[in-house]
Amino acid sequence: MKLNELNNKSSRSKKRLGRGIGSSKGKTCGRGHKGQKSRSGVAIKSFEGGQMPLYRRLPKRGFKRIKNKRIALINLSRIQEIINKNKISLNTKINLQNLQKSNLINNKYKKLKLLGSGDIKEKFDFEVDFISESAKEKIEKSGGKVTLIK
Repeated sequence: MKLNELNNKSSRSKKRLGRGIGSSKGKTCGRGHKGQKSRSGVAIKSFEGGQMPLYRRLPKRGFKRIKNKRIALINLSRIQEIINKNKISLNTKINLQNLQKSNLINNKYKKLKLLGSGDIKEKFDFEVDFISESAKEKIEKSGGKVTLIK
């Protein structure tokens, strides 16, 4: 089979608009008389003939994420600053509840993620939902312990 031997019988030729009265699509070409819809290049977007358009029937959602996890992110450098200012005692576990009680993290957060930017000098026990690899290494190097909450 060669390209010149192919025949495409399924394609129909389109009706040629505006080619005289005898073509059945002459003069106004099936667009009626005057008005916005008879002009070329005009489309009435989302207009449903006076019915309330779909985009106005549906409720507004805004820009809030549907899956809002509310995870607090905190770096090791920030925890070291907190320890230096004596806002947290050395014998307590560092977790979300303790940080919220001492007004260091907002109460809107439901989970805590520890990030590894900066260094930590003291030995501490951490109780977090998520932790980065670098943060885990630094804490274990200083002699601390990390517990993941499931």
